[in-house]
Amino acid sequence: MIKGIMGTTGITVSGGNTSLPYIGSNAANPVQGMMRINGTEIEVFNNTGWQPIGTSYATVGLEPELQDLLQWARTQRTLEMNRKILIENNPALQKAYEAVKRAEENFDILSKFVENDKTDISIGTSP
Repeated sequence: MIKGIMGTTGITVSGGNTSLPYIGSNAANPVQGMMRINGTEIEVFNNTGWQPIGTSYATVGLEPELQDLLQWARTQRTLEMNRKILIENNPALQKAYEAVKRAEENFDILSKFVENDKTDISIGTSP
């Protein structure tokens, strides 16, 4: 029986039912299968006495590659936020940033031409 679920980096586990299990109205004379909480243990009555039920804690987590990707995204977000603040407060950086954006746009356009050239070559057309 799983006693609880705990999250790790990037995982939040919430909710769940924290109410006590049902105990019949005849707690002084329990019947087989009746359950109870005794301190931090869940117990079941086996017709002769109360026996603890083995429990464990499940762990939910992200795979290492996904954790790396999330860390990369956090780092990029921080860099972009810092860059934005610097650009807003410095006219020279604003002009440099505009030049970088134009260069990126030119790169994207040229890369599409290169991709199209590779496609034409792969389907056997002559230039």
